[in-house]
Amino acid sequence: MSDARRATLSDLRAKRREAKNAMRTILDKAKAEHRALNVAEEAEFDRIEADYRALDDRAEELDEQIRADDAASHMQRAYAPKIGEGNSSMSTTATRMPGYSRFQVSEAEIYRPDGGTSYFRDLFTSQHKGDSDAADRIRRNNAMQYEKRAISTTAGSGGEFVPPAWLETQFIKLARPGRVIADRATYMPLPAGTDVINLPKVNTGTAEAVQGTQNSAIQQTDMTTTSVGSPVVTIAGGQTLSLQLVEQSPVAMDQVILSDLAADYAMKLDQQVISGSGTGGAATGLLTLAGTTSVAWTQATPALGGAGGLYSKIAQAIQSIHTSRFLPPDAILMHPRRWAWVTAQSDANGRPLIVPDASGPWNAAGVQAGEVVAEGYVGKILGLPVYVDANLPTNLGAGTNQDPIILARTSDLFLWESHIRAEAFPQTYAQNMSLFCRLYSYISFQAARYPQSIAIISGTGSVTPSF
Repeated sequence: MSDARRATLSDLRAKRREAKNAMRTILDKAKAEHRALNVAEEAEFDRIEADYRALDDRAEELDEQIRADDAASHMQRAYAPKIGEGNSSMSTTATRMPGYSRFQVSEAEIYRPDGGTSYFRDLFTSQHKGDSDAADRIRRNNAMQYEKRAISTTAGSGGEFVPPAWLETQFIKLARPGRVIADRATYMPLPAGTDVINLPKVNTGTAEAVQGTQNSAIQQTDMTTTSVGSPVVTIAGGQTLSLQLVEQSPVAMDQVILSDLAADYAMKLDQQVISGSGTGGAATGLLTLAGTTSVAWTQATPALGGAGGLYSKIAQAIQSIHTSRFLPPDAILMHPRRWAWVTAQSDANGRPLIVPDASGPWNAAGVQAGEVVAEGYVGKILGLPVYVDANLPTNLGAGTNQDPIILARTSDLFLWESHIRAEAFPQTYAQNMSLFCRLYSYISFQAARYPQSIAIISGTGSVTPSF
């Protein structure tokens, strides 16, 4: 089965490469002709991009299944000698093969969302009640997760306790809507053994010049370098549970606890990326970073079009990145209330300036995505994708009622994130017959490599919108 899945995965990856090349061909043609995509090209590009994303999702799902198969093989090698010892958690199937016979041993996920075995209960009873069965389940789960997700067993890098895969999958699934901007950054796993990540940066570059005369000295300017550092930030949360609920409940509370903690973790991580203060152990966010470009939008009566309107300010922000970073931005980031206001704007004839698709019979300022969403990708303005994120502040400015709009080359932003860790403690809660369950993760965010790739639109035009 695993060989067949690998063959299918290889085919999916080949089709994904073909789709990527097709998108590049469309873009290269327009670039060579020094123009934007026309309506037909943009529609074709969006269609291919949708196919590419579907192929990418299916390839990721299949890759996860292959990892699960490999993990089962690992368990087979580890536990095959124990067959016959009455281990009820293992299932054995005698399979007759040409020339010899062998046992094929596999084990399903130990902690499943539809199962009655609680990860937090086992975590507690194995540590504080001496429950050997629970300790064995925790140990087998850890071995399975190390194998499946290639996690280091070194303390400090995910080796203390490893929540089951479905918990981490659920964690990411639930967290994603609350961390729109954070998920646009270049993502990397957090390295172990450090409390700050330092990256080299070219401070001033080399230079060349026309040689004055033959055999005369040529230009020589030495490069100078510096570094930028980002602290490792701890984001943690906990939940106090009744010990009776943990020990006696037939329903595992893992999913309920994790979903609530995960949602708040997502919000706090995203807020660090957006507006972290850079002090007191916090990251430096996009809105507090020094060296970014400020674009003032000052209108007594805010408008999308016309002189001084938001449309022209977005164009100004784009050119500021073009002329300082020398590469284009790749995203417009705004609060959902600002996008709602944008979509409500119309021209002098009452026609909307943001149309549902690119086939409108008049000149439109932007294009709305096919479906209405509360967070994430919502459409395009001036050819750039627009993402809305409810974690952007709405209380800035003199009247504490402004929401900023950020344009950025998000590939310049780096986000490191560790695996989540889980612990359970009865200490200090013993007199109340309670248990404290804790989940936490470490992150580090760096936007100071190229602050000129970030432009922030703010001012009296960005006050609470009127509809």
